[in-house]
Amino acid sequence: MRFALPLGFTALAAAGGLTFAALAGPADDFAAAYAKADAASKQAVALKTQWTTTVATLKSAQAAADAGKYDDAITLAKEAQALAEASIAQAEDQETAWKDGVIR
Repeated sequence: MRFALPLGFTALAAAGGLTFAALAGPADDFAAAYAKADAASKQAVALKTQWTTTVATLKSAQAAADAGKYDDAITLAKEAQALAEASIAQAEDQETAWKDGVIR
C-alpha cells in the first residue's frame, strides 16, 4: 500500500502527458541546456571555428547558475549554443564560398 501513491501519481502523470523530464527542476533544465551548448562548442573547437563570444557566454551561463539565477543561466546557455551552431554553419558555408571571391 505504501507504493500506491507514487504508482498512482506516475500513472496519472503519464495519462496527462507529463514525463519526469517535465517535472525536472531549474537546475536540471540548466544542466541539459549547458550540455547541449558545451557539445556544440566542442564541435566548433574541433572545426577550429569557435567564436570567442561563445566561450564568454558559456562562462556567463555557468556564473548565473552558480548564483542561482537559473532562468538567466538557461537563456545564456541557449544563446551560447546558438553562437556555436552559427560558427559551425559559417565554417561550413565558407568552406566552398571562398571560391566565389577569387578573381579569375
